Amino acid sequence: MELLIRNAGLRGRPGRWMLGADRGVLSVVAPDADADAGTVIDAEGNLVTEPFVDAHLHLCKVHTLDLVGTHALEDYTGGGMGAAMAAIEAAAAVKRDQTAAAVLDCARRALLESVRHGVRAVQAFADVDPDAGLTGVEALLALREEFRDRVDVRVVAFPQDGLLRRPGTEELIEEAVRLGADVVGGIPWIEYTDADAAEHVRRMVELARRTGRRVAMLVDDAGDPGLRTTEMLASAMLATGVRGSAQHARAMALYPEPYLRRLLGLCRAAGLGFVSDPHTGPLHLPVRTLAEAGVPVALGQDDIEDAYYPFGRHNLLEVAFLAAHLLEARTDLDMLYDLVTVEAARVLGRPVHRLDPGAPADLVVLEGRTVRQALTLHAPPRHVVVGGRVVASTRTRTEFT
Repeated sequence: MELLIRNAGLRGRPGRWMLGADRGVLSVVAPDADADAGTVIDAEGNLVTEPFVDAHLHLCKVHTLDLVGTHALEDYTGGGMGAAMAAIEAAAAVKRDQTAAAVLDCARRALLESVRHGVRAVQAFADVDPDAGLTGVEALLALREEFRDRVDVRVVAFPQDGLLRRPGTEELIEEAVRLGADVVGGIPWIEYTDADAAEHVRRMVELARRTGRRVAMLVDDAGDPGLRTTEMLASAMLATGVRGSAQHARAMALYPEPYLRRLLGLCRAAGLGFVSDPHTGPLHLPVRTLAEAGVPVALGQDDIEDAYYPFGRHNLLEVAFLAAHLLEARTDLDMLYDLVTVEAARVLGRPVHRLDPGAPADLVVLEGRTVRQALTLHAPPRHVVVGGRVVASTRTRTEFT
């Protein structure tokens, strides 16, 4: 074996285990025993799991909070998120001077943290509009290639400031797809009328159908139960066969139960998955309700030091730790862990691989012997393995004097 991890704990499997890898694939997953390998790692009884998957990150905006100021942050997180649209409009000002080089520098910092924290894949949004042009897309496409052997970056061409309300944006989105953007984005609720919101959805879903892309749309992201763009998206997907994910959908927390249950049935039929980022706003998707209804759901980082969230290290253990409190899910830790690993992969349409022979040798050796301990510490993994190769190792030590 090229790589062997000994003395490992595995979720749902008692005892100590060894995992061996050859040519980028797990060749052995068995009770711990003596064996030879080119590289041997002693997990010391710590948990070894699938790597993390971030289903929602505005990668073109990371580390820009100091450029924007706090006005947008105050609007986005205040009260019942009634001023969410004003927050987006305020945050747009920074894009007038945006360059691909600046986006590249900030986003590279975030992706290095992705490697440190064992994030194997990220759905990365890049704003596209007449102010930003294609600078965000160009930067993220370059980073997609740079990090290809460590992080799978899926670039979303995203009309953050609207489609119909910003003439010229639709043509730029189409150009972004021609350049190689992986996913067609959308944010229909920000349009001025319901008719324009529906047209926003129709045009972006049709572009995805025509080009063989998935969609990823921010829907119902404000404290208004009258927002029904989740239904618009699910209906369009059902009619066209396009697959994709809905981000945020915070207003679903305010929907009357009869309408919510109808909507969940529509989403199941359409194959629509959801991503929640409960730490970035006072409202959040009813995650447990969706999961119990059989609707795929994940957690995401959303933002890192930008106009909408002042913190973040691209640490999905930290996201799940915060979600345990915000979603009142302190006894559902395994569910939360799935929402940042295998279920997040499912929402993105990625293959869902457990740690079994024949699966890709992508894994993390955590700091902690149980999910609870790992979430308590939310420390970087001791080792991050991609394709059977150790790409990051982290150890910390405190000396008491």
